[in-house]
Amino acid sequence: MTAPSLMTMAHAERSDLADFLATLAPQDWQAPSHCSKWTVKDVVAHVVSYEELGPLGLVKRFAKGWVVRANQVGVDEFSVLSAPELLAFLRDHFQPRGLTAGFAGMIALVDGTIHHQDIRRALGRPRRVPRDRLERVLQLVPGNPRLGAGRRIRGLRLRATDVDWVHGDGPEVTGPGEALLMTMSGRRAALADLTGPGRATLAARLPE
Repeated sequence: MTAPSLMTMAHAERSDLADFLATLAPQDWQAPSHCSKWTVKDVVAHVVSYEELGPLGLVKRFAKGWVVRANQVGVDEFSVLSAPELLAFLRDHFQPRGLTAGFAGMIALVDGTIHHQDIRRALGRPRRVPRDRLERVLQLVPGNPRLGAGRRIRGLRLRATDVDWVHGDGPEVTGPGEALLMTMSGRRAALADLTGPGRATLAARLPE
């Protein structure tokens, strides 16, 4: 059986996120997420904020945000939309376009999966990430320089206990694949689900 493509997985992840967002109460959209300084509504805005930018739009976005603040610029631009309007926009953009379609859908899949969990974890609404998506994203994150995972896990061996994934050599950190994914991505809250002799080293490399 042929494995689904990155683009197919990204489409499915966005669809799952939209279905979940449709169950939220108005106050949930204003709750803090696990993405630093962003509410749930802000995270959703970020997920879709690059969808309709062509090359010129991207240049303007990055120029305005001096690259490091480009994500915040996008969130600010989408802040005028209500929660229902953001959800409708997401539903119209299940298929990644523009920047998020880069690397055959890899950007949309990785960002979408991590940010979905940023929302779920913050609201106390856990889910089991589909195994094929989780294993694929775990393979993609360690070498992604934008996420900074490489420096956090350097010299450590990470081993998932629920999916087929092992990475690196050194003192071991073990736990569910989703918790390893979120911790690699800088989310300290996921440390509680991890164990092993390398855990303290990993914890020391995470932002407070």
